[in-house]
Amino acid sequence: MDLNSDLGESFGRWVLGDDDAMLGLVTSANVACGFHAGDPATLRRTCAMAAERGVAVGAQVGYRDLAGFGRRFIDVPPADLAADVLYQLGALEAMCRVAGTAVRYVKPHGALYNTAVHHAGQARAVVDAVRDYDPALPVLGLPGSELLRAAEEAGLPTVREFFVDRGYTPEGTLVPRGEPGALLDDADEVAERVLRMVTAGSVTAVDGSEVAVRAESACVHGDSPGAVRMAQAVRTRLTDAGVPLRAFVGEPA
Repeated sequence: MDLNSDLGESFGRWVLGDDDAMLGLVTSANVACGFHAGDPATLRRTCAMAAERGVAVGAQVGYRDLAGFGRRFIDVPPADLAADVLYQLGALEAMCRVAGTAVRYVKPHGALYNTAVHHAGQARAVVDAVRDYDPALPVLGLPGSELLRAAEEAGLPTVREFFVDRGYTPEGTLVPRGEPGALLDDADEVAERVLRMVTAGSVTAVDGSEVAVRAESACVHGDSPGAVRMAQAVRTRLTDAGVPLRAFVGEPA
């Protein structure tokens, strides 16, 4: 199982999350690309730390929305969205290159991630950008989403993701932020949820029903309260159960 987190989201003097601690726990880092969060110095530093610790770097691409932290839907024309994704990929690749690593997968952030679950046009725009940039790059997304469906149709590798610290609807999507049960912060509870997903392939939804979920990567949001504690609990629970933790992508060429 891969354990990932959204990192590199600080901006100037505004510090968000504990990237240093998280990079000691995760196997993959979804690094911001400057559109929803992250300034150049932060992104360069985060990529360097990830490279030093052998953590795979993924480009977390998002809407051009610093003020909203990329969590507001923007009705971007597909061609413009594809260009935005390409721009972000290129920016993070530069930071990776000087750190001795490379962008090894792509994951949309926030509202773009959730939009690409159902919005075929925006999902295809993201996929088109990744395909044009490097058709060997895996796309990380929600199981059953339009994003992964479009990626598979385009011949891109896909990776299914499970959210450690988010509630699930009976349909297998994420409970919208702001609604009851959307955010979880009990380290023992989330660790048990992940182990159950790995071993039984299911998660309990907010209405108490059981939802089938299979994933190759589990995400702890770096900006969640107690993120480090939750990541440590998940890591310990999985390793104690004999589940090896490793990035879903190999070393860069």
